[in-house]
Amino acid sequence: MTRHVLGRKASFLTASAIVAHTIWTSAAPALSYPLYAQQWHLTTFTTTAIFAVYPVFVVLVLVLFGNLSDHIGRRETMLIGLIFSALGSLVFALAPDVDWIFFGRAFMGVGVGLSAGPSAAAVVEFSPAHRAGQAGSATAAAQGLGMMAAALIGGALIQYAPLPLRLNFAILTAVLVALIVVTWFMPNHTASRAAGRWRPRVPSIPNGVFAVFVASTASVTGSYVLGAMTLSLGAQVARDVVASSNALVNGGTIALFALASTLATVPARKMAPSKVILAGGVTAIASSALLAFAAVEHSLNLYMVAQIGAGAAYSWLLLGGLSLINAHLPVTHRAATLSALFLVAYLAQAVVALSLGKVATFYSLTTAVDIGVATIAVLALVTILLDLVRQRATFARSRKHQER
Repeated sequence: MTRHVLGRKASFLTASAIVAHTIWTSAAPALSYPLYAQQWHLTTFTTTAIFAVYPVFVVLVLVLFGNLSDHIGRRETMLIGLIFSALGSLVFALAPDVDWIFFGRAFMGVGVGLSAGPSAAAVVEFSPAHRAGQAGSATAAAQGLGMMAAALIGGALIQYAPLPLRLNFAILTAVLVALIVVTWFMPNHTASRAAGRWRPRVPSIPNGVFAVFVASTASVTGSYVLGAMTLSLGAQVARDVVASSNALVNGGTIALFALASTLATVPARKMAPSKVILAGGVTAIASSALLAFAAVEHSLNLYMVAQIGAGAAYSWLLLGGLSLINAHLPVTHRAATLSALFLVAYLAQAVVALSLGKVATFYSLTTAVDIGVATIAVLALVTILLDLVRQRATFARSRKHQER
């Protein structure tokens, strides 16, 4: 019996959905953290540790398996990743205590670590031939939609449906199972497979793209740190600092972040990556300052505006970084190099989440917000400077080449 194979457009949409799952899976527990803290008497450090387990396992998988899909194919690697994500979500749905939650996050981390690089690469490879350069915007939009689904669906189920700690994850598990089925019908190939047998290897950077890699990685890392602050502390900031106890309202503030992130890709699609990175860095600094002010004033309105700005900054930093590196990568090293980029970004995400959780536990949530804001501002500024240095170096090389 011949297996039906999806066409290019359907494969592109499926790859985008897998990108969306990486953020949905990451963000799904965000609104549950206050409930876990209340039911199991957890500290803020413990709840942020639950979040941080996820990027730690993502990093471990990227270190060992970052180049796997360049050898065995995107479809196979994404299928394995989706199975682990579904298992993690199922563990959350059944968890009787916090120990199960940590195991569930570990499974989710493995799943996203296996599928993040291959799905981003597949979005590029299945993009329409005349629009391959816009794959970065498709990836950023998919991540925004994934976060929006986690925030709105999770918020509504937690606030108004029965089994507030379980039904959210039962629905996510069903979605992931459906996505596994659809992914099975994707073409069984990569654009160009890497030579030689696969073996575990730290993700590498091809010769000639180091400066681009550094600038792109700084941009994506800034984006992910913004996301870490929103997903690890956002619900608790809205509940404890801004004083909103409604899970759907709190989810709505995260959804505003996601909606702004998705819409922000529209004007940026035809902009040069460096201009997008600049816009993202400046917006990250401004929105972070507004978030700190919202915490001081206990203002939900200011917090919502800050979330909109942070969502746009997240999208522009992510889009700019991915578009920049996608334009310079050889096909045979695409997944491995993207995995190296995501490795740095997820590692920074874990460190920031744990650090802020510790500060919130031993000092106060407001202090943690202030330190998070300062961290984001510094990262945004460094990102802008690194890209300016890269542009000047590129211009100097081009001018020197023309003079020969």
